[in-house]
Amino acid sequence: MTENDQGNVPSRQRKRFPGISSRAYEHPADRSALVALRKLSGFDTAFKALSALLPERSLRLLYLSDSVRVSDAQFIHLNDMLRDACYILDLEKVPPMYVVQDPKPNAMCIGLDEPIIVVTTGLVELLDEEEMRAVVGHEVGHALSGHAVYRTVLLFLTNLALKIAWIPLGTVAITAIVTALREWFRKSELSADRAGLLVGQDVRASMRGLMKIAGGNHLHEMNVDAFLAQADEYEKSGDLRDSVLKILNVLPRSHPFTTVRAAELKKWSESRDFQRIMDGHYPKRSEDKDTSVTDSFRESAGHYADTVRTSKDPLLKLVGDIAGGAGDLAGDLGGRLRNRFGGGQGGQKADGGGKADAGPAGDGKGAGGEAGKPAGDGTGDGQSEG
Repeated sequence: MTENDQGNVPSRQRKRFPGISSRAYEHPADRSALVALRKLSGFDTAFKALSALLPERSLRLLYLSDSVRVSDAQFIHLNDMLRDACYILDLEKVPPMYVVQDPKPNAMCIGLDEPIIVVTTGLVELLDEEEMRAVVGHEVGHALSGHAVYRTVLLFLTNLALKIAWIPLGTVAITAIVTALREWFRKSELSADRAGLLVGQDVRASMRGLMKIAGGNHLHEMNVDAFLAQADEYEKSGDLRDSVLKILNVLPRSHPFTTVRAAELKKWSESRDFQRIMDGHYPKRSEDKDTSVTDSFRESAGHYADTVRTSKDPLLKLVGDIAGGAGDLAGDLGGRLRNRFGGGQGGQKADGGGKADAGPAGDGKGAGGEAGKPAGDGTGDGQSEG
């Protein structure tokens, strides 16, 4: 460990990403929401000013008084990891980190005014150094994205909405808000997993960490490839009833299931986007103000459409088939309408079935089509890929 021009920062044989924007690693659904919120000038500033009204000060005092603060004197190895993660992701101010006594493995990044990272003793005892490095990077990724600010803001708004639940249809509206909020939370966790991989730069360590969180500290009894196979089986197995149960199981959760997180992270680690970041090509923080909200939402919508199109889940496959069938139907109807009203050859009139009412017998040529091709073959401009 040596000092560099940034001060007493651990020197690692890992790539650093100066000026990296959190947009580089954020999940499309997470990124679109964050870009929109960042465009609301003063939105987070106003809520930071209200932090005195929220329990943040109480939390800070609680952790300061009843947990161990990571420093050069306490949990030194965690302090090194924290500074290293902030150095790699170029986070200027290192957030305070606390270790709390709790046998349940967990970590979180909270706080409105300034982010605080909290890890439990259960997590510290469960993970090895490289696995823990990915977790610390995960939490630093939350801080860089501003998840701590926006999560607290939305939770505050949700709690406010609960106080007016007596308004007619208020419960329905609140349920919709909470459901959307949790969906964003789950996607923000996928974003932070990616940040953890950028910090640790060891995909197998990230996989092992998730596997241990799911199955405990029995690494000799577990296998990463088999764990990933579970994710594939979970996605494609069962029938429509199982698909509905999957949705019901995940709705109350703030985090995706661990096998799903592992599979998503492995997929991203093999993507061109990840490789470009590792090669030094990534969006910069200085460009965040020029980011298009419309483009971000379009990318998010494209992601969900691609998920439906490529998913092995029975319900999503059905949705994709229905969407594809609707697109084919639209193309077929569009072709028929063009053939009927768009004019024909030599005054011929199509009967809607691809044959001409007039013309040489058996020429097989309809008013709007080529020889031997039905007019409504779905190749027209109205066709959709679904």
